[in-house]
Amino acid sequence: MNSLNNCFRAVKKDCFKYISTQETKLEKFKNKDKMIKSFLIPVSFWIANKSCKGKTLIVGLAGGQGTGKTTISSIIKLILEKYFKLNVFKISIDDFYKTRQDRLKLSKKVHELLMTRGVPGTHDIDLISNFLKKINHKRFSSISLPKFDKSIDDREKRKKWYKIKKKPDIVILEGWCVGASSQKLNSLKRPINSLERKMDKKFKWRKYVNNQLNNKYKSTYKMLDCLLYLKAKNFSLLRSWRLKQEKKLYLKNKSKKNSKVMTNDQVINFMMTYQRITEHMFKEVPKFASIIMTLNHNHQIKNIKYKK
Repeated sequence: MNSLNNCFRAVKKDCFKYISTQETKLEKFKNKDKMIKSFLIPVSFWIANKSCKGKTLIVGLAGGQGTGKTTISSIIKLILEKYFKLNVFKISIDDFYKTRQDRLKLSKKVHELLMTRGVPGTHDIDLISNFLKKINHKRFSSISLPKFDKSIDDREKRKKWYKIKKKPDIVILEGWCVGASSQKLNSLKRPINSLERKMDKKFKWRKYVNNQLNNKYKSTYKMLDCLLYLKAKNFSLLRSWRLKQEKKLYLKNKSKKNSKVMTNDQVINFMMTYQRITEHMFKEVPKFASIIMTLNHNHQIKNIKYKK
């Protein structure tokens, strides 16, 4: 208990400072002390205990749209760096989205829905896989990785990309479909929402996405040393959180030219492309995730379950 208290004292100021950058005038974080002290510090101790010198620990962090993956992974990174003095690199699977140009080509070749970023098949999975292999290579050399700007729905210019010059002790890969598994073909046939019913009548898009999960994504996720999962109660709750998230993105980028920030109707349609895999993850991921953080309706961690 003393070590937890010492850690809290050491990181509290920096954690609160980071949280303030994620708040708006109308949206304030509640129970910050409890979130950090009771949940995220113990998780950070668990991760730190798994790390070992000379090998990069690869941590996956998954959760549906709007669950707070970026905020929680950023605070965990801060604790690991500040208190445990570990070198941590954090990146979102979103940063590996294919360019608009590449998605346009894919949409013409396979299915029009693949123009919409998000589902497996719209990431450069080879780039993710090569990165995870290279990070633990005996002769580490600097790595350059893309950054994705959602407000323009495209990659940033190369000069803004991530540069990893030193081998990290820990890599955190966070994303909505990190650790997702494929479904049986029979379960793909019945559409689960109006988008699937109207735009994927022959379930060509569903089969393509599912096939991606069953092949390159599956082999890439096997490289994760552990998986943390943020579990929300249901999909409708995620939808409401995602609408709030897009509103924050709009306020941040409303002066930007060529902004691709979505309207509420666009967000709802966008979420439909995520629904099938997200609901499948609700059932499957808790069976094998290392840590499950259950969220309440107020977007707060309600409890944590450590499985391995």
